[in-house]
Amino acid sequence: MDPHRDRDPPIIRIRDLTTRFGAQVIHENLDLDIRAREVIGIVGGSGTGKSVLLREIVGLMRPASGRIEVFGQDTAALDDAGWRALQRRWGLLFQDGALFSSLTVAQNVEVPLKEHSNLSHALRRDLVGIKLALAGLPPEAANKYPSELSGGMRKRAGLARALALDPEILFLDEPTAGLDPIGASRFDDLIGQLQRALGLTVVMITHDLDSLYAICDRVAVLTGKRVKLGTIEALLREPDPWIQDYFNGPRGRAAANTAVRLESID
Repeated sequence: MDPHRDRDPPIIRIRDLTTRFGAQVIHENLDLDIRAREVIGIVGGSGTGKSVLLREIVGLMRPASGRIEVFGQDTAALDDAGWRALQRRWGLLFQDGALFSSLTVAQNVEVPLKEHSNLSHALRRDLVGIKLALAGLPPEAANKYPSELSGGMRKRAGLARALALDPEILFLDEPTAGLDPIGASRFDDLIGQLQRALGLTVVMITHDLDSLYAICDRVAVLTGKRVKLGTIEALLREPDPWIQDYFNGPRGRAAANTAVRLESID
């Protein structure tokens, strides 16, 4: 982690966020700062609103109250043109890839280029090839349909589409869900490599403890309708029972031991 990063203004700033579904309060006066060029994991128990928070940040849902700023802009104050300009600066990968089943992989990746640019077809085609390569897909995947791909390849195709507009922020919703351990580890490695090479800010919702240890600079734990944020080492000092069970349970200890072994190899 860059030691000077915490001196910069946050790239995403959330203040006093409250989310309700009817009488049910999901988030209450939640504050969260996300720094530029960090990888931050968002975790929490069922019903704590992890995916809801992500959807609120990207404008797919509106909170009951509070303020969300991205790149210093209050998202609630943006008009349609402002939202379109903001959406060009981030990429989003949903859990299942969210690919259009009637389009080939290449056509899926081309969608945001068509929507947000005036590039020629030839240039769009060239860029699609570059994005597929960045996501670790072979050239022959371009003309396949999502139904012809494995789960891991569909996620990579979704990642290629998320990278289409050269985003500054990459939002990932459960990126390793449904992958076997080897596939999940390779996807973690890919995200880490892309983050370092492209200077991305990565906001990742995950249950995967291995991912947290492998690539996250900090972790935001949604607990008690609020958030606790810090490195894993700092969170381990928190007396919160859920945090202790999560990181010190059998799976947490196994992930920590794996991380230590990999660091010793490096």
